[in-house]
Amino acid sequence: MTVAIIGVGMMGESLLAGLLRSGWDPATIRAADSRPACRQAIADKYGVWTGTAVEAVEGADTVIVVVKPQDVIPLLGDISPALERGCLIISLAAGLTIATIESSLVMEFPVVRVMPNTPAVVGEAMAVISPGPLATHDHVARTQTLMSAVGKVLVIAEKYLDVVTAVSGSGPAYIMYIVEAMIDAGVMLGLPRATVTDLVKQTVYGSAKMLLDTDDHPTVLKENVTSPGGTTAAALRALEDRGVKAAFAAAMEAAFTRSQELGRA
Repeated sequence: MTVAIIGVGMMGESLLAGLLRSGWDPATIRAADSRPACRQAIADKYGVWTGTAVEAVEGADTVIVVVKPQDVIPLLGDISPALERGCLIISLAAGLTIATIESSLVMEFPVVRVMPNTPAVVGEAMAVISPGPLATHDHVARTQTLMSAVGKVLVIAEKYLDVVTAVSGSGPAYIMYIVEAMIDAGVMLGLPRATVTDLVKQTVYGSAKMLLDTDDHPTVLKENVTSPGGTTAAALRALEDRGVKAAFAAAMEAAFTRSQELGRA
């Protein structure tokens, strides 16, 4: 199978690196980008063929589109005449629906839509995939194989992808926001920034590992830290008093709404 990755920014490069780490032959991967300097850097770093999008898709079995949502439709118009019949199109563009992608192609192609997230950089992405009406079981399996090179994969109906975007697509930013807030608070309370940064990073990592490695509900894990009348109870009460849960709900609703708007644009 020949795979063309169109767009090798952070996510595209992460996917390329993940495929190579998992044993893909560099000769089966093509990387395309509109920036010549970027193409050269990718070729030098990974030893894969690089070129323009139209060149990359010629003869490819699978085309993975990893460009900004506003660039997808013009890109599809450019590459459509060069696509092989039956080529699988995988889109990682936020908000852009399968129907929109299909209507931008010059003939019918199977389409699978993917919502990944930035932990793909370290091979720990949460990628959710949704097959279009022309995508077969084999197309879904192919997409799962490709995306599993950078993390975990779930298959879900497209109608839920705007929610997925709000939860896991934007999720890493929420976590980093919390980490940033905890570090700043620790500095304010008197710890050196380097020390508090180490404390917070390991605490977040350890907490995530507990969630993954135990069957305990997050509420149970929270209660395990919270002694009656203790420091954690006081901290949680302060968060509740300031409406932190409500703020998160509003933030995720805003992300959900924006994803819907991008799909209608």
